[in-house]
Amino acid sequence: MRRTRRRSAGNIVLGIFAAAVFAFLLLPLLVVFPISLSSAAYLQFPPPGYSWQWYQRYLDDPSWIEATLRSVQVATLCTVLAMALGVPLAFFLVRSRFPGVRVLDRVTAAPIIVPTIILSIALYGVFARLQLIGAWYGLAVAHAVLALPFVVILVSAGLRGFDEAQEQAAAGLGATWPRIIWRVTLPQLRPSLVSAAFLSFISSFDELVVAMFLSGASMTLPKKMFDNILMEIDPTIAAVSVLQILLVSVALGLTSLFGRGALTTTITR
Repeated sequence: MRRTRRRSAGNIVLGIFAAAVFAFLLLPLLVVFPISLSSAAYLQFPPPGYSWQWYQRYLDDPSWIEATLRSVQVATLCTVLAMALGVPLAFFLVRSRFPGVRVLDRVTAAPIIVPTIILSIALYGVFARLQLIGAWYGLAVAHAVLALPFVVILVSAGLRGFDEAQEQAAAGLGATWPRIIWRVTLPQLRPSLVSAAFLSFISSFDELVVAMFLSGASMTLPKKMFDNILMEIDPTIAAVSVLQILLVSVALGLTSLFGRGALTTTITR
């Protein structure tokens, strides 16, 4: 009984602490949201009045829209590349019995261990030789390198919790291995796959450091926001920040919606 009470008390304290940290991280939003609706011509809090003018300015400015569309374009290709490479790699790392698998697993996690600035400098040296500086698809490849560990970690976790007896049962019914992977394994991994895809997209869409080195004149939205802060500061940056927050919130909501549970599949010969 005492251990149970201690655990419950510990869970309550942990919950309160986590809620306090979460609230502290959200406090800046209480400033950003009102400023994005400010009627003032510069950053002022509290705002003297409220207006949609800064959202309208964002929508009417071709440079902002171009940067946004480029970020979506880069993030989409990054997601496709990260999933196309990460899912097979996760299968190999979990299912393979080769001695060097653990070493490869550590190497795969390197992009989230090595500081981003160091990785950016290294990528700049490689991409400069390949003449990919300023190319949006080159930036997408660099972002895929950063997103790859997240895909591998999430899919590997799903595979380790997967019951391989289902694959054996499907094989016993005459299904081929490609059909087993497509109809049995991948549907069961849907939560991991959906989470990995959205996380890859968000990590690319919000990435700044690598974009500063590789994007050149083709600015992504985070780089455009950074340059805007350096050149001029007006409530437009707050409006764009709010839109980014809403996009990430929608992505997280879709992750929780479509990544919940697993599909029930049947194998037909």
